[in-house]
Amino acid sequence: MTPPTAQSPQAYRENTVLAATPEQRVVMLYDGAKRFLRQAMKAMEGDEIERAHNALRRVEMIVAHLDGVLDYEQDNSIASHLHDLYRFCQAHMRRARMEQDRDKVEEVDRILEELRSSWVQIAHG
Repeated sequence: MTPPTAQSPQAYRENTVLAATPEQRVVMLYDGAKRFLRQAMKAMEGDEIERAHNALRRVEMIVAHLDGVLDYEQDNSIASHLHDLYRFCQAHMRRARMEQDRDKVEEVDRILEELRSSWVQIAHG
């Protein structure tokens, strides 16, 4: 058996995700989306269009996943509001990719940061 200190970074991440509560997993998804948004903005600064495009696609996939797991039975009004925000973010990301528009990326980043902050409070409270 491999000692815990010898685990690969991948195994460590997998164990972290598996041990997390559902609320903590949502925060992790927001963290991932925000990381890819930063990568996209940096790529845009360097005119690395393909890299920016790929990073924004990853954000779109994370947001689509968050949208797809909304629980309308728990609280329909909150789920509907989140759905609208996620759809807005998706559309903004598509436009940002096509136009290489950093302002749209920053706007989505602000929205996701607000949502992330709320989920951190839920996860710890």
